[in-house]
Amino acid sequence: MEEKNDQAVIEVTRRWVVDMVIGLNLCPFARRVSDSGLIRYAVTDAGDSEDLLVALEKELVALAASPRSAVETTILIHPKALSDFSDYLVFLNYAESLVRRLGLLRTIQIAGFHPQYQFEGTTPESPENYTNRSPQPMLHLLREESVTEVSGDQAALAAIPQRNIKTLRSLGKAEILARLQKING
Repeated sequence: MEEKNDQAVIEVTRRWVVDMVIGLNLCPFARRVSDSGLIRYAVTDAGDSEDLLVALEKELVALAASPRSAVETTILIHPKALSDFSDYLVFLNYAESLVRRLGLLRTIQIAGFHPQYQFEGTTPESPENYTNRSPQPMLHLLREESVTEVSGDQAALAAIPQRNIKTLRSLGKAEILARLQKING
């Protein structure tokens, strides 16, 4: 039964990646890895920070050991842990420490996504928060060399956040919520 639930979580996450992240071009690099089947979607049943750190370590080690031709990036979805965004933010510090402890600094970086994501200096209702609002709490593990390869144009890379803010503001909160409702089924 757990595997069926995990598959449902993965399917919602895939729809979010395709419809929001790729569909709105929030990450111009996502289409290639998605279309190539190089995203590993992993679900953990971790219920607290300690168990999530164990699951994260396993995924970091697995990603580092896998050839890019098999897995370029991993999305670790943790629906039972860190539902509170402030707890999630604290955990990100532990996650970064784990990356350093494993000797993976400058090899793998972690991007955070959460259903309550809120950028500093914004209100909870701000449309730009939806660039990092995902259906479930998740950690996106990215190979630094992949990021470096696609970020040759630093000006274009630096322009992505402002372009995303403009895109989401022009959509408006009602349209964003309608898209998310469709994704969540």
